[in-house]
Amino acid sequence: MKPWRGLRWARSSPLLISTGHTSVLAGFFVGRYNTGMKWIALFLGLTLPLPASEPLPPEKVNTLIEALGRLDPALVNGNPALKQRLNQVLDTVRGEPRLVGLVKKFKVTGREADLLAVAARHPNDPAGVEALAMVLGGDGLKSVNALLTGNDAQQAAAVARALGNSNNQKVLPLLTPLVIHPNVHANVRKEALKGLANFETGARQILAWAKEGKLPQNAKFTAGLALSTVRWPDIKAEAAKVFPRPPGANAKPLPPVAELVKRKGNVANGAKVFLRETAACARCHKVGAIGQEVGPALTEIGDKLPKEELYEAIIDPSAGISFGYEAWLVTMKDGNAAFGIIQSETDSELEMKGPTGAVTRHAKAGIKSRQQQPLSLMPPGLHLTIKEEELVDLIEYLASLKKKP
Repeated sequence: MKPWRGLRWARSSPLLISTGHTSVLAGFFVGRYNTGMKWIALFLGLTLPLPASEPLPPEKVNTLIEALGRLDPALVNGNPALKQRLNQVLDTVRGEPRLVGLVKKFKVTGREADLLAVAARHPNDPAGVEALAMVLGGDGLKSVNALLTGNDAQQAAAVARALGNSNNQKVLPLLTPLVIHPNVHANVRKEALKGLANFETGARQILAWAKEGKLPQNAKFTAGLALSTVRWPDIKAEAAKVFPRPPGANAKPLPPVAELVKRKGNVANGAKVFLRETAACARCHKVGAIGQEVGPALTEIGDKLPKEELYEAIIDPSAGISFGYEAWLVTMKDGNAAFGIIQSETDSELEMKGPTGAVTRHAKAGIKSRQQQPLSLMPPGLHLTIKEEELVDLIEYLASLKKKP
């Protein structure tokens, strides 16, 4: 078989292919012959040996992906040199969305971990959703479950979000246990709840838990918020009864969050509310050089959270706690205790930051126990200290805090 059989002729374009000790310039060719020569050059670039230990530079990866995209899968899978080069490219783009198309086109097996990495890093991207669907369609259910119940809560939350976006009924038994398990991180539970609410069976299960009193306290606001926007009228109506809207400053229930996010607030007034002593926002959060850094900095929070999640963070802080800012109760052997965020840890010492921002150090030899707390350091009820329109202004201000171009 001639080495260029199976190539799909493409339009001419300038392209420099560098492999090992060879460089081939192919560009602005005229006619079928020269176009064919270009893709023979690409084929040679794919098949010439390249040490597996040698990292692929970005421009070479792009060239190889373009070349592989033009080749018939049967040709690649039937040629050891091409298959080796494909795997080398896949190793290089591990965790990137473009890995998904290559795995799908060439029907590559054994890449479940890589597909899950894409799903975890890009849960809202179509490639992340497709990657997860590919894993669920194969033998990757055990791998998904291992990530969801592992020690990396941030990765587990991202995978749970991708599961919820997948529109695949197979995710229900994976997400369901995460909602009521007592030791699940708040953010993992939050994503599992939102994901379950995308399915009628899952939405009805959330309602059943609430009525039976099985829904954890830090999940109730998220559950009510998720069910308030479902497409099933009877579930939405029942949820409104089971999850009453939180009260505002005048004891009158706040409008639904879905309505609040549509309002346009005053950014300048929102900045004043942020600095107000009664609101106490700047007592724990920094915006630029203003405020104290007890909780996460909010300088670019508008790039990270939509308005809906900003409302949720203020009305029910414990529904979602930023990773690295979980509250811990550390009990000492002498009977004393420390409460706050674990700021750093060595083999011999624990450094903690308390609710006031004060940092204390504790020898590990003197620690009796440590326990992560289900509630956020941020106290609930902030929205009760400000008027409804001031809450809208505050959210508008926070949403405006984005990275400067």
